[in-house]
Amino acid sequence: MGGELRYEIAQNAYIKLVLHALKHKTSAVNGILLGRVSPQNDVVEIIDSVPLFHSHIGLLPQLEISLILIEEHFAAKGVSIVGYFHANERFDDHELGGIAKNVGDHINRYLPQAAILLLDNRKLEALSKTKDRSPVVQIYTKDASRTWKLVGSDGNQLTIKEPSANVVLLDYISTEKWQDVVDFDDHLDDISKDWLNPELFK
Repeated sequence: MGGELRYEIAQNAYIKLVLHALKHKTSAVNGILLGRVSPQNDVVEIIDSVPLFHSHIGLLPQLEISLILIEEHFAAKGVSIVGYFHANERFDDHELGGIAKNVGDHINRYLPQAAILLLDNRKLEALSKTKDRSPVVQIYTKDASRTWKLVGSDGNQLTIKEPSANVVLLDYISTEKWQDVVDFDDHLDDISKDWLNPELFK
C-alpha cells in the first residue's frame, strides 16, 4: 500500500457530502463513501456517497442498520463501502474526532485501504475567492502503526475525477441545492424520503 495508493472521488459523490454538511451547518454530519479498489490496487475509486446522520451520529444501532442497508443495496452493483465522511459540529474544529475514528476503524477492518474524509471549512469558505480545484476535504488513512494520519496535503493523494467539480459545487451552493439532500435521519423520520437521493442531480 504505502504512499502509492491514491484516491479519486466522483463529482456527484463529493458534492453530495459537502451539500449535506451545508444543510446542517450547526451539527456534525457523516456519510459513507462507496466505490472499488482498482485491479492494480493503486487507486481507490469513490463513485458514490450516502449521507448518514445529522443528529446523534454516534448511536450504534442506527449506524449498523444504515450500513447493512447500504451494503445490501450497492453489493448488487459491484460496489462496496470504501470509506467514511465526517464534518465536525464547530466551524473551527479541524481535528478528526473519536466518532469518526471509530467508524473508520470499523470500515478499515473490512477494507484496509479505507479512508476518512474530513470537511475542511477553511477551504470551503475560501472556495469562492480562490477558485481552487482541490477538494475541500482532508484525507486520513491508516499508517503502519494502525493510527489515522492526515495525508496528501499536496493534493495528490485525493483528486476529484471531474476538474470542474468545485465550480459546480459553488453553483449548487448559490442556488441552495443543499436543501434537497436527504440523509438517513430524514429517511427514519419519513420513509418516503429516499436516502439514495435519486433526484438530487437531475
